[in-house]
Amino acid sequence: MARDNINDILVFLAVARERSFTRAAAKLGMTQSALSHIIRALESRMGVRLLTRTTRSVSPTEAGERLLQNVAPRLEEIEAEISAISDLGDKPAGTVRITAIDHTVDTVLWPRIAPLLHEHPDLRVEISSDYRLVDIAAERYDIGVRHGDQVDKDMIAVRLTADVPMLIVGAPSYFARHPKPTSLQELLRHNCISLRLAGSGAFYAWELVHQGRPVEARVRGQTVFTSIYPMLDAALAGFGLAFLPDSLVGEHVRAGRLVSVMQDWCAPFEGLYAYYPSHRNASRALALVIEAIRHKD
Repeated sequence: MARDNINDILVFLAVARERSFTRAAAKLGMTQSALSHIIRALESRMGVRLLTRTTRSVSPTEAGERLLQNVAPRLEEIEAEISAISDLGDKPAGTVRITAIDHTVDTVLWPRIAPLLHEHPDLRVEISSDYRLVDIAAERYDIGVRHGDQVDKDMIAVRLTADVPMLIVGAPSYFARHPKPTSLQELLRHNCISLRLAGSGAFYAWELVHQGRPVEARVRGQTVFTSIYPMLDAALAGFGLAFLPDSLVGEHVRAGRLVSVMQDWCAPFEGLYAYYPSHRNASRALALVIEAIRHKD
């Protein structure tokens, strides 16, 4: 009975964290009907409802929230200890879960992690491309990757890159129809390619600098995206101005496919960092991944 409860509680935790039977089923590799059956059986044994279900959402009840807050950390401690014991073996093993934006995955993480996986076939890495500021502890990620100013102070942070140059760019075809902006007022009159932030749903305000002072440019335009690759495509097609990292657009500027403007308004962003909770004991698998992706001078 106790073992059944533990397995079923793990299923409940997945549904409660995802707030969705569909997403939890995909993550666990199970059917939604199987998950629903397990949750109902767990609720029956415990004699209390754990989840509130509507046609649009799933959320923990008061009892479910208590289970989520008090039992989940203990199970995570058990999993961490099992991983630590596994680390005593000859081969590093286990799964390291990472969250980062897609461009960072392509240009920083994957090129550095791929050789590591060849060296350690029992090591597994799961990478989620996400533009949200994820709570890595709550969502059970081992590593988050964000710019230094976005990392909480209670995290262990490891630098991955130097500071990141940023550029405001547009295609020559766009500038054939519009004058190049030289001030914030002129920029705000342009057709700008916007980024909508996942989670909050707000538009990203371009983080510029003028005469040493930070300036937020709340631009607008015809096109809005939730990731930066289609923003680049729209800029190349002449649909407006985009604010993007040099690592993504620099080659297009040098080739003449894009034109950089207002360079004195574009200060570099703080470099990218990998971060993880300071209270967590790093497994060998986590330590290997951190060492592989850290910035080498």
